[in-house]
Amino acid sequence: MLFDSSLRKELGRSFSATLVVLVTIFITVMLIRTLGQASSGSVNPSDVILVMGFTVLSQLPMMLTLSLFIAVSATLTRMYAASEMVVWFTCGQPLSAFIRPLLRFAWPVFLSVALLSLLLVPWSNLQIRQLRDRYQGRGDLERVAPGQFIESANGQRVFFIDKNTSDGKTTGSDIFITTTEPNRETVTSARSGHLAQQPDGRFLVLDNGQQLDTEPATGRMRISEFTEYGVRLTARQNATAANDAPRYKSTLALFSDPTPKGRGELAWRLGLILASINCVLFGLATTKVNPRAGRSAGIVFALLAFFAYYNLLTIGQSWIGRGRVSLWPFLGLLHGGILILSIVWLALRQGWRPRLGQGNAA
Repeated sequence: MLFDSSLRKELGRSFSATLVVLVTIFITVMLIRTLGQASSGSVNPSDVILVMGFTVLSQLPMMLTLSLFIAVSATLTRMYAASEMVVWFTCGQPLSAFIRPLLRFAWPVFLSVALLSLLLVPWSNLQIRQLRDRYQGRGDLERVAPGQFIESANGQRVFFIDKNTSDGKTTGSDIFITTTEPNRETVTSARSGHLAQQPDGRFLVLDNGQQLDTEPATGRMRISEFTEYGVRLTARQNATAANDAPRYKSTLALFSDPTPKGRGELAWRLGLILASINCVLFGLATTKVNPRAGRSAGIVFALLAFFAYYNLLTIGQSWIGRGRVSLWPFLGLLHGGILILSIVWLALRQGWRPRLGQGNAA
């Protein structure tokens, strides 16, 4: 009982501290990236916190698994360095005896990773996509912002308004509009403009300006001045339907999706769960303190091994998506291979040696 409780208590402290650090670093990085997307017009500035929260949620399985792997390696490394492992070995606790308390501590993490990867990750990816589609589906008027060059919803116009007057978005000054059509390019500028609702649509009425028409094929140009000129504004587009890419589909739908990309996404989600289990056993089998290398060497090795494992997951997802390998053979080869390697490594450290080349004497 003392053996289990002391080990799980130290694992809990190490896991909590590591997870807090990883989440803090990731939130900081994602905040900078999301603010950059908001400034470029890809994300609504008012949705920055939502997008960042959904992104953190989608990456939480990886952070949970990495925190668990580091916690196992750091705890065992400290126990080796403080000679606690020698005490437990002397008391008759072999290295394999650590498997049970490690799994008893880690099973809530396994369950969390499974729920996140199978249910919440595709849901959060879909929410991010819908937020971006809704923002990109704005009408021309909603896209215009003072002091910025803004592209229209159909991509044919670029608007610029120096500033709005006191009545908000209904009027503005120093307006610039460039329009690109298959056989015509138009540059229009005006001192001021206002919105007008007409029976056939909504118009931006420009006052006191000029227009430059260019025919790209012939190079002919025409300059005209006007007192009043109307530009039709495109209506607000409906938010695009949810993307049918595999990363936005539910896990249940992926099981019935025969396409290679659907199989690849399913391999990624199932692989996250299997990887969290393998990381515990692999951390137990490989953690060992070398006094000359120092205690930090174990953490560095854990990080390198973890990212190598996840890179193999990414490569496997890509190969399955391209039809180069099948789903179940890949899962068996990668995760089953890591499991067998961990068990064999653990057995070798406990003194097991295979007997090769021995037979009965003639």
